[in-house]
Amino acid sequence: MSSTTGVMAGALLYIKEELRISDLQVQLLAGILNACALPGSLLAGRISDIIGRRNTIILSSIIFLLGSILMGYGPNYSALMAGRCTAGIGAGFALMIAPVYSAEISSPSYRGFLTALPDVSINLGLLLGYVSNYFFGRLPLQIGWRTMLFVPAFPSLALAILMLKLVESPRWLVMQGRIGDAREVLMRVSNTKQEAEQRLQEIKTAAGIDPRSTQDIVQVPKRSRSGGGALRELLCNPSPPVRRILIAATGVHLFQQIIGIEAIFMYTPRIFERTGITDKSVLLLATVGMGISDAVFVLISTFLLDRVGRRILLLVSSGGVAVSLLGLGACMRIVEHSDDKVSWAISFTIVFTYIYVAFTAIGLGPVTWVYSSEIFPLRLRAQGLGVGVTVNRFTNVVVVTSFISIYQKITMAGIFFMYTAITALAWCFYYSFLPETKGRSLEDMESIFGKTNDINNNNQVKHVINGYNNA
Repeated sequence: MSSTTGVMAGALLYIKEELRISDLQVQLLAGILNACALPGSLLAGRISDIIGRRNTIILSSIIFLLGSILMGYGPNYSALMAGRCTAGIGAGFALMIAPVYSAEISSPSYRGFLTALPDVSINLGLLLGYVSNYFFGRLPLQIGWRTMLFVPAFPSLALAILMLKLVESPRWLVMQGRIGDAREVLMRVSNTKQEAEQRLQEIKTAAGIDPRSTQDIVQVPKRSRSGGGALRELLCNPSPPVRRILIAATGVHLFQQIIGIEAIFMYTPRIFERTGITDKSVLLLATVGMGISDAVFVLISTFLLDRVGRRILLLVSSGGVAVSLLGLGACMRIVEHSDDKVSWAISFTIVFTYIYVAFTAIGLGPVTWVYSSEIFPLRLRAQGLGVGVTVNRFTNVVVVTSFISIYQKITMAGIFFMYTAITALAWCFYYSFLPETKGRSLEDMESIFGKTNDINNNNQVKHVINGYNNA
């Protein structure tokens, strides 16, 4: 579904040319998807508690499919906005439910790897979007950008069909009192029968069901089955551990977006254009390199999550992002204040952009979704992550819809320096507030966040590194 971000980055060049829209309309078209993802992500939590994680993914795919078809038709600006808004609702559903589903079917030993796979798919989608832009951009103007926007309909259809063959979340099944069905699923996704039984006992305990019960179907209060009261507990009356979990989840989602990653993905052609590159084919080809950097490093991240840990990847990632943003701002300042074309500064602008994307992909991108999907207690997980995704999408909307206006006020270099300062704040938040969750059961998270001394333990980084060396 993220392929729409990749294709929109290139399509905006041609949409602006054919429909003759203003910069304000460009920003609104870019940001409307995430604005409409806000209600989608909030609704998805409650809906997934009612109809299940698998069915919610199918529903999100169908909604996104309809949006892609409408955008591909796109006779005018209004139709494009309607199609992008529809796709945004589907994207909001998917962004919330995909990591929850992955986390709930995975065992602790490889949960990081499996939960990061949706983010791998997102970044491969971005790469395919950039590549397709390069080739579709050679088509006639009226056909090229419409084809770019229609193509994401195909992976959405494929996902909906594939999900019909996959299992439901065992944790959701336990919440419905369907213990026998949950046991069958755990037998299929666990390494051994003993592991499956142990995981089932932990899930039953977390759901408030007697772990000694041998019944295949048990009575569960309707309020528990549908997730009733979860938002009230989260926002109005949270326990100290739940409050820390909520702050951690919303914090990682806030900082993931406020460092400007979506704006840079969306407006890469415009950023490179500011350096003096004017040929559209060259601009689109440069974005392909960015997509390759993103896809390669997010794939590397999936293999490091369960070895290095979540926290150390966030620290390395945010540190690298801050340095690359500083370099990007310095290069743009030279380019913007020079009367002549400074070739080396142009080249380094592209290089620093690729480095920025690489550091984001190895940590801030995938770890945000893995971490926030695994820390909430079972009764709060879907709707808790929905709150996190809502913060993510709201921040995304603000960043994407204000990027052009801000850089026109403070220059392109100025906005990159601003993102550098924000990323430094993000590093401090990760270092001081987030405990490590690598290798821990989902049912342990509430107790982990209840141990305040573990969160502030400065020796934790050393412990993670030693664990990696021993592995």
